[in-house]
Parts: sequence; structure tokens; C-alpha cells
Amino acid sequence: MPASLDPSQLSREQVLRALRHLDRTALAVPASTVYDLVYRGRRYPPRAVAQQAWRFATQQPDAAWPLPAGAPTNQVLERLDFTIATKRPTLASSPTLDGDVAAQEAMQELYTGPPHREPAAKSVVQAQAQEPLAAYSPAAQPYSRAAALQELFASGKELDQALAALHRRRNLILQGPPGTGKTFLARRLAWLELGATDAARVELVQFHPSYSYEDFVQGFRPDAHGTFHLTAGVLLEICQKAQREPDKPYFLLIDEINRGNVSRIFGELLLLLEADKRGPAHAVRLPYSPAAAPRFFVPENLFVIGTMNTADRSLTPLDYALRRRFAFLRLEPEFGLPLQQFLVKQGVPAAIISRLVARLTELNQSIADDPELGPDFRIGHSYFCQPPTEPAEAEEWLNLILEQEIGPLLEEYWLDQPAKAAAQRRQLLRQ
Repeated sequence: MPASLDPSQLSREQVLRALRHLDRTALAVPASTVYDLVYRGRRYPPRAVAQQAWRFATQQPDAAWPLPAGAPTNQVLERLDFTIATKRPTLASSPTLDGDVAAQEAMQELYTGPPHREPAAKSVVQAQAQEPLAAYSPAAQPYSRAAALQELFASGKELDQALAALHRRRNLILQGPPGTGKTFLARRLAWLELGATDAARVELVQFHPSYSYEDFVQGFRPDAHGTFHLTAGVLLEICQKAQREPDKPYFLLIDEINRGNVSRIFGELLLLLEADKRGPAHAVRLPYSPAAAPRFFVPENLFVIGTMNTADRSLTPLDYALRRRFAFLRLEPEFGLPLQQFLVKQGVPAAIISRLVARLTELNQSIADDPELGPDFRIGHSYFCQPPTEPAEAEEWLNLILEQEIGPLLEEYWLDQPAKAAAQRRQLLRQ
């Protein structure tokens, strides 16, 4: 590729090649200070990855990545479906630390071979790859009901029902099969209430098996010098922000809420989440706080929206104590008129749309009728919400999704029935 290649044309395969190159050669690149690119349990400095991918793309081993670190680089990588996470201080011995990261660091200490050679231009690489301390927060844009209805596959009545549930309980869980746009809708509900895409008043966190009370509410964490300090978690921080602006709504979005040990993570929040238990009159003392510290309460202007995948067999159901404090809204796969109209506006040919709708409707009926699966395992429409810009590429786009994304999922669904999985895959891919 030419050296004049635009950074936005960087491909996912080039970034994957860069990750493999960094793993294989064990290049000494400085750790990022604010963000990590997280891929298969490993963490990489985003700009160092982009730098190496850019050199592969331009075929110039000394080419400099043209974008600054932080938001410009992160956005390029995120558009290629890579996860950019904000770093948080942890201890290697802490149960809340990502085990894969701790294992990587431990393995590096066990290395007994010859020292790795440093790149000749190490100082230059350091200067380019170092992550800035600048905040990664896009500017807020106005957001209206009309804008929500335009990009959501939901009617005005369904949108009103979601908002009514949120206002009534102040806590809402969006549940449904994978790919039904749960996180997408959660963020839009928050924006709709705020009247703008205001990231400063929306906090997103994803639960996982290693997530703990100390991460979510409060706990002791070390600083750069190894000294432990009582540190506020995500919940405490957003509650404090909401308390300072009681006339403005704040939103805490919890993605994959059923993927963590919810009772342990929530702690006192199980009591304070209730709509009639909000405010200072119901404040409690947190376990790690000193006796003289202010009591904790959930302000009335904080709304909590969780998302829950109903198809993952490895997850345990939410207990009834938590369920009683939330309203639940079920999202369904949408292959009807809203999706079809969306694809028409994106320039997808009618024949491709017809094939997509017919195949997925037929497949979802087979999944729903299977006694070992059921409706919770149906395929969502989110797989098809990013069609190509060129209509001539639409057929290949659909085929690749069916072959590379839906097909392997069917093999996982019918793991003990490979013949049935193969038959369903042939039905899906037939012309």
C-alpha cells in the first residue's frame, strides 16, 4: 500500500497482524498511561499497536503513525471492533485483577533467555507511543425523540413504555437474545432523558466474573508508590456527581449485569436502589469507611439501566431480591419493516434484503422450536446494522456474516448435534 494511505483505511487484519508481531517479537514498548487495547485477555498500548499496523499497511518499517494518541487513535481502532479500555490501578495479588494480565507479567519474570533487543530508535518509539492524560470524551450533541425513533427499531409506543418503566422504578434491565441492541438502546434512553449525548453524565461499566464490590462501590487500592488508599468505585463516583447536581439526571449503564456476582458486587445497593429508599434519609455507612465519614445514599436523580443476555448458559439467573428492584423490558430480534427500511436507506439491494429476512426468520423459528434452545437463543438484528456503502458489495457482505459469524454460532448452539448444525448452516447459506 502507498505511504499516502489514509489512517481511516487501516484494516482489522493489519491490526491483528501488528498484535501477533508484538507478541511474537516481544518488542519493548512503553505501557500506556490512560488506555489499553484489550484483545483475548491481553492488554496493549493502543498507539504502539496502531504504529506497527501502519508500518505494515504502508510497507515502510520506519513510517510514523500520523495521528496523536488518545481519542484520534482510539476511534480508528474502535471502528475496527477493538475494545479500548481505561486503565485502573490494581494489585497483582488482588482477586479483582484481570488474571490474564497478571499471568503475563508473571511469565515475563520467569523468562531466562537472552535479553530482548531494544529497537534502535527506542526513544522515538517511546515519544510516539506514550498515551496522553487528556480526557477521552466526545462533545455533546443534541438528542431528541425524533432522533431516537430514527435510529431505533422501536415504535413510539415501545419507546414510551421503556421510559415509563425507567421513571417508575428508576432501575431498568433490558434483556433478550444476543444482538438485539440492548446496550445501544440503553445509551439512547439515557441520551433521550438528558436531551443530549452528554458523556459527562453517563457512566458505562461492564460486569464480569472478576468484578467486585471494591471495584464498584469502595475499596483499598495502591498508588504508584505502593501505598494503599481508600478509593471510590464507579458507583460512588457517579453518586457523588449526581448529588452535586440534584436537578439534572445521571445514568449508570451496567452492561452484561448477570455476568458478575451481582449480590456481592452491589452490597448496600440492593437496599438503596429502591425508588422509595433514595436520598439522605436512607443513608448507610459503608464497610470500608471510617465512622466519621459521611453516610452513603443513592440520589434520586440517578437512573440505573442494565443489559442482560438471556442466551448464555454459563450465567446464573438474577436472584429475586435484585429482580424486585428493577423493571424488565424484553428486546426481540427485529427482521421486520424497520430493519428493511433501514437497509433500503443504506442502499442494500432489495434481493439481498429479501434473502436476509427470509433466512434469518426461518433460522430463528428453528431455534425457537428446539426444546434445548428456545426463543432466548434466536439471532439478533445487530449483525446486519453496518452494511457496506457500495451496493455491489452487499451480497458478499451478507455471505461473510452468514459464514463467519452466524455459522460458527450455530455450531456452538448444536455442539452435541453436529449433523443438525451442518444442516441448519446449509439452509442458511443456500442461494
